[in-house]
Amino acid sequence: MKMRIVDENVQAEQLIPPSASDNSGIGINYADAYIKPMNLQLENGPKIVCKRKGLKIVLSIGEKSGEAVMRRVDHGPDVRNMLRRALETAAQAAGAQFSVEQGAIYLEV
Repeated sequence: MKMRIVDENVQAEQLIPPSASDNSGIGINYADAYIKPMNLQLENGPKIVCKRKGLKIVLSIGEKSGEAVMRRVDHGPDVRNMLRRALETAAQAAGAQFSVEQGAIYLEV
């Protein structure tokens, strides 16, 4: 079942270095702003929680949880790509598929 979670947070792109100083090398401020709207309880669906702990992204979908590391070496230097790959991997570990289509974030469980 494919569920539309939220609109993609395009305002977060203002926090991508060099526009906003970050010093992390992986766009921590961008990642935090991007995933913040993903914390919600879906109507007639599971609770979605997405957190960042250091380089790690933790995605919980109902009772299932998955995590992934944002990897600059494998997916950088574009911070958008690093975060997207980490979200995809975390979703797979939680038994779902993460996708972004036409400015909206979807999970297929």
